[in-house]
Amino acid sequence: MKLSQGVEWAMHCCVLLVQAPPGTAVRRTTLAGYYGLPDAYLAKHLKSLAAAGVLLATSGPRGGFRLARDPKEITVLDVVEAVEGAAPAFVCTEIRQRGACAMPAELCDGPCGVARVMDDADRAWRASLRTVTVADLSERLPPGLQERGRAWLEDPTAALPPFA
Repeated sequence: MKLSQGVEWAMHCCVLLVQAPPGTAVRRTTLAGYYGLPDAYLAKHLKSLAAAGVLLATSGPRGGFRLARDPKEITVLDVVEAVEGAAPAFVCTEIRQRGACAMPAELCDGPCGVARVMDDADRAWRASLRTVTVADLSERLPPGLQERGRAWLEDPTAALPPFA
């Protein structure tokens, strides 16, 4: 399975937003600047996160993005599905019913072995992503990175503190 780079960008932005003071909206350009991302492309992913209820977007001079819920309630799966959608990665097209050796439809009364294995893998993958939250990822940041994030969000033009 291959996920778009938008998933990586969205996850990192959500983890950075954990460092923002409660209720503070962070401008898109501030998020893009922290990671050196193209602002216009990041905008698409932030919009998807807002549409999915992961982020709240506000407009105006003090507008921007903030987490829509407590970071302990936002799972990695929430972010992945906001960017990639919730559809399973594998879609069975019943090729066993086509071609020179096609099986009759009446013999195909359930999913084939391939579809079952792929469905099991999809469920396991999603279950795993559901157990990790944005708060968990924030807590796993290397020493000093939370402080650097807070400093950047406070003033993107100021010098960042050194790593601890």
